[in-house]
Amino acid sequence: MKATGYSTWHGTWKEGSGTVSTGSDTIKDKPYSFSSRFEGTPGASPEELLATAQAGCFNQALANNFGMIGFKADSINTNVVVDLGYGDDGHPAIKSSFITTEAKCPGIAQAQFDHCVERARTTCTIALILKLNLGIAATLLP
Repeated sequence: MKATGYSTWHGTWKEGSGTVSTGSDTIKDKPYSFSSRFEGTPGASPEELLATAQAGCFNQALANNFGMIGFKADSINTNVVVDLGYGDDGHPAIKSSFITTEAKCPGIAQAQFDHCVERARTTCTIALILKLNLGIAATLLP
């Protein structure tokens, strides 16, 4: 399976604008600009899409890890924050990615949960392509 993303861009880096889309049309022609990426104005950003991809990937990896030891999650809710800033060279750089997750998984022990979370954090397919420190806060719900 190949996933495809598309983007258009017109104009300069700071004054231009463009759109992002997915091949499946799940996201279609969402506008983005310098200000939506770096200044918090409304619009999409590649980093927001990366955070969304990482959250979805992590959830499936965690569910799979639970299943490998005989458990099934009632729910997994995950939030990922990708911090975009500037590197020492003054160029844009992703500084970090932080995962916050809560899962309800009846019968699982805290040590088993912690192991599954760490394995998902380090081995989901999106995590494998990232070369930065991936932080995490995980809560096992009663």
